[in-house]
Amino acid sequence: MCSTEKNAEPPATSSNPTLLLELKTRRPPSLEGRAGCETWRVDFSPKGDWFAWSMGHGIVWVVAWPLDSVDSQNADTDRGDKSFSCGHPVWGLAFGPRPPKSSGGTPPSRAPTKGSSSLLLATGLENGIIKIWNVLTGEAVFDLHGHEGVVRDLVFPQNGTLTLISSSRDKTLRIWDLAHKGKRVQVLSGHKDWISCCSVSPDCSMIASVGRFDRMVCLWSLRSYTFIRNLTGGTRKTLYLLSSCDFSPDGALLATAAFSGSSWWIDLWDPYTAEKLATLM
Repeated sequence: MCSTEKNAEPPATSSNPTLLLELKTRRPPSLEGRAGCETWRVDFSPKGDWFAWSMGHGIVWVVAWPLDSVDSQNADTDRGDKSFSCGHPVWGLAFGPRPPKSSGGTPPSRAPTKGSSSLLLATGLENGIIKIWNVLTGEAVFDLHGHEGVVRDLVFPQNGTLTLISSSRDKTLRIWDLAHKGKRVQVLSGHKDWISCCSVSPDCSMIASVGRFDRMVCLWSLRSYTFIRNLTGGTRKTLYLLSSCDFSPDGALLATAAFSGSSWWIDLWDPYTAEKLATLM
C-alpha cells in the first residue's frame, strides 16, 4: 500500500538541492479525488528508526527508517509497515516519550531494543479526540477526551516522561499524563481563537503557543501550569495570521511564523525578556 521513488540525481549541494526520496500512497479507487486526503503532519520517532505521516482519510502510515536499512529487515522487533485507521481526519501526530538529549553528544542508537513496547504515537483528530497507539504492536492503547475542536498540534517534552501537550481549535491547550491514561489533565486557557501550534522549550520549563487569528504568542510554565506572558512586538502588518512556533535547540530563541496574503516572515524572540530580536522575510 506504500510505494517509494528514488531520484538518481547527483548528491545535493548548497546550490543544487536534490530530491532524495518521495513517499507516495496508493488509495482505493473509491477515495480518489475525494476531500480529506491532505497530509497535515509528519514525524520521526525519537531514535529516528520510524517515520509517520498522515495519509488522509483518517489513516496514518508508519514505516521503518531508513527504508533500506539492514535493521528494518533483520531486527527482532516487527519492522514492517504499519497502518493506523483513526476514523477521522488526522491533524496532528507525535511520537513519544522523548528521552533527554545525551550529554556526551553521541547520537542515539537506531537499533530497536528487543522486547521494548514503550514507543507510542499520539494522533490528534478532527473530532477533538486524541488516539494513543502502541507503534510496535500496532494496537490502539486508549483515547483522550476533552477537546471540543480540531486537535491541531501534539508534542511530547524531551524529558522522557509520558506527558503529552495538545493544542486545539477550541482555544485551549491540555497537558495529559499518559502514565495515568490521561485522567490527570491540566487545561491552559487564554487564547481568544484557534491555536495553530505549540512547542516545548528544550529544558521543558516552558510551552509556547500561537493563535492563528488572535495573533497571540503565549508562553506558559510547564512546571506550574500558569500563563507567563504574551509576546508582542508592534508588528507593522495590520492583517496577518500566525501559523507555527519552535524553540532553538539551546532554548535561547523562539521563532514564530506568520503570513499575510502571499507574504511570509519569521520573528525571532528572546522568550525570557520578551524582546523581539529580528524579523526574517
